Amino acid sequence: MPSAWPKPASTRAVTPADNLGGRGSPQYIDTLVPSFHPLPPCGGELELAPDSIRGRGGNEKSSVWRPRTGVILSPVLKRSVHPTRFVHGFNPMTGNTFGTALRVTTFGESHGRAVGVVIDGFPADFPIDETGIHAELQRRRPGQSALVTQRKESERFEIFSGVYEDKTTGTPIMVMVGNEDTRSKDYGDIKNLFRPGHADFTYFAKYGHRDYRGGGRASARESVGRVIAGALARQLLAKFDVVIRGGVVQIGQIRAQRYVWEQVERNDLRSVDPDCVPAMRAEVETARKERDSVGGVIEVVAEGVPPGLGEPVFGKLDAAVVAGLMSLPAVKGVEIGAGFAAAALHGSQMNDEMDPAGFRSNNHGGILGGISSGAPIVARLVVKPTSSLPREQHTLDTELRPRVIATKGRHDPCVAIRGVPMAEAMLALVLADALLQDQATRGTREAYSPRPYLRLGQD
Repeated sequence: MPSAWPKPASTRAVTPADNLGGRGSPQYIDTLVPSFHPLPPCGGELELAPDSIRGRGGNEKSSVWRPRTGVILSPVLKRSVHPTRFVHGFNPMTGNTFGTALRVTTFGESHGRAVGVVIDGFPADFPIDETGIHAELQRRRPGQSALVTQRKESERFEIFSGVYEDKTTGTPIMVMVGNEDTRSKDYGDIKNLFRPGHADFTYFAKYGHRDYRGGGRASARESVGRVIAGALARQLLAKFDVVIRGGVVQIGQIRAQRYVWEQVERNDLRSVDPDCVPAMRAEVETARKERDSVGGVIEVVAEGVPPGLGEPVFGKLDAAVVAGLMSLPAVKGVEIGAGFAAAALHGSQMNDEMDPAGFRSNNHGGILGGISSGAPIVARLVVKPTSSLPREQHTLDTELRPRVIATKGRHDPCVAIRGVPMAEAMLALVLADALLQDQATRGTREAYSPRPYLRLGQD
């Protein structure tokens, strides 16, 4: 415990002789944690444990105070206790902001009144194309085909700040989208159950209180804010001739054999290989008929990225790309360039030879030493199968009792399909942030060492 928080004079067990009220009563808690003792922000917990753990040798169960917050799974009683969480301390949900120079904060839950984003650090006097934002939101919109969730959302957005007369003012840009088709009653039967594979248990373990409707903050609905911010980032990157595209390269056991990027938005699976669309569709349809779901792999590519973005060691661009893509819902793995296939290569195969025209191959995926090389940045992300399933599975309830769950509601049988615009948005945000950071350092350097971006293959 940091020295700023003085330790209590003593922490003792409560015995029946204390004749206190219930475990939630102030008298009981004050016995464990004196009122004059300022708790750290993490709050405190009561944990039931046998006296023998404290060396008293008895078998009675009594309580000790632990300086932490969240559900405690007692090794003795195998159940959770958290009475003090509602009296002392707090445990806020952090981690809602992404970026350094371009900072993006998303807000809202799946079945709340709205979702949205606050974008801080976007350059001033930049002309905004609202049709571009609308187009990206429509790409991730639910209900756009029979292969995705049938929730119906118009995705009408409203810009509340940071834009005046169609140009940015340099102040934070706040954009919000209302939730229109929630149907929260579909989740009433599972409000006290943990969906296997979902964040229900971990949210409850950490915070003790969660929004179970549609997954709350852990829903893919949260990505609306990312897509809005990503649309603006793409407009900024376009001024530097950076173009981002993405597509599905695998669904279930079916892998793309070729890349035809112009066909991605012409098929409802966003497959890069139009020849694989029937087989991929069959994978999704089969999983849905079996009340199941299926995973996939998305590939995103950024072309035109100048050399020099990113920093060595702890500021590596590939680390930022991976962090951004891994933060997306349902993503369980990311690789850059050759990725894990590099383990089967020799150095002579892995190395990308160079000539005056540039790199002859791109196993490095556009990043070397954590810094962009000027070659296309290539990343692939693994999207797990949807966790919410209408078939019965074994789980626990909030009292940690065994239960059987079957989730109602509307869910994507394959999240990867709508994940393409989300992945593109996150790559755009990472690159726009890196570009603004680089522009800031170049602004200082220009005074004594001016030089343009170096691009291979150009005079």
